[in-house]
This record gives sequence, structure tokens and C-alpha cells, in this order.
Amino acid sequence: MHFSIGELSKKTGVKVPTIRYYEQEGLIAPPIRTDGNQRRYQDRDRERLAFIRHSRDLGLTMEAIRDLLNLSAHPQAPCENVDRIAADQLEAVRERIARLQRLETELARIVRSCDGHHPIAECNVMAAFSDHGKCDGDH
Repeated sequence: MHFSIGELSKKTGVKVPTIRYYEQEGLIAPPIRTDGNQRRYQDRDRERLAFIRHSRDLGLTMEAIRDLLNLSAHPQAPCENVDRIAADQLEAVRERIARLQRLETELARIVRSCDGHHPIAECNVMAAFSDHGKCDGDH
């Protein structure tokens, strides 16, 4: 079965410009072309695009996805490099969560610093937003 780029987009939820971008980046193979020069994709393209999309949803970088796709070309090889990529992503997510928790704590402190009954010129929230020195720590 062959799909147009629009059909592939609908089946995968990936926008047409993004599909073209992935082609340019070599993440998906150039599609076959009709006599009228229209792109035609196959099931393997749909599966690969679904893999890329889900990997992006999991927050993987394009470099990590490229590495995974290259590794997938060797299905008999040990999966230690795949595991490393997943572990690196987990660590990056944990670091982002920690940073967001620090940000949440600081924003909660800033919000509590003002009762909303002052002129903006005297607002502690506005002062905190304009001067990092008024923050309790790094966020």
C-alpha cells in the first residue's frame, strides 16, 4: 500500500512540513515518486515515522533518534547502546523536573510575597521579576 504525504501525515499525526524535514535530515528514506513526481510512502515509512514521533514525544533529541535508527539497522547487536540512550534521556528528564521544582518553589515564594493590594510601583512580585537578586536561589 502506498500513501501520499497528506495521507501519511493523517495516519501518523506528523505535519507535512515535518515529514519533509525528516526526509531532508535523512531520518526517513526519500520516498518513491510517481510519474507526476508525487511522493508515495510505504508501510515501512509509516512505521519509521511513528517511531520518530513517539521518540520525540518522549523528549529524545534528533541526535538520539538518529542513533536509535542507526542501531535498529543491526537487530542482532547487543542493546547496550539503546539502553544508554534511554538512561541518558531519563537523567535529562530528572534534571528538568528538579529545575522545574526549584522554579515552582521560587514562584510560590514570589506570589506569597505580595497581597495584591499595592500599586504596581510597590509590588513585590514585579520587583522580583525585574531583579534576579531578589530571588532566594538559583532556579
